[in-house]
Amino acid sequence: MKVEAAFIFVAPETDSSMHGCDISTPVLNLHVVGVGSYAEGAEVAKKLVDQGVGVIELCAGFGNEGTALIAKAVEGRAKVGSVKFDCHPGLDFKSGDELFA
Repeated sequence: MKVEAAFIFVAPETDSSMHGCDISTPVLNLHVVGVGSYAEGAEVAKKLVDQGVGVIELCAGFGNEGTALIAKAVEGRAKVGSVKFDCHPGLDFKSGDELFA
């Protein structure tokens, strides 16, 4: 049985309907999705869980508030983890909480 997992990243000018892909290996189906806001990330996370995803990893752009929002959105139906930078190098060394919350 394959693990159904997702990686969600947040970045300006990103739209989940256009920015995503699926990667399949013998043991893992990974759904990679880009979003433009925390709110869009929460909606995408709920849809992914409805489709059977049980593990969600968030990019460092989500920050502490964004990670908490996604975890709350999936209501315990998936494990949520995150990559962590206090100041994200891809976001001009700011936290996603500063830009997307």
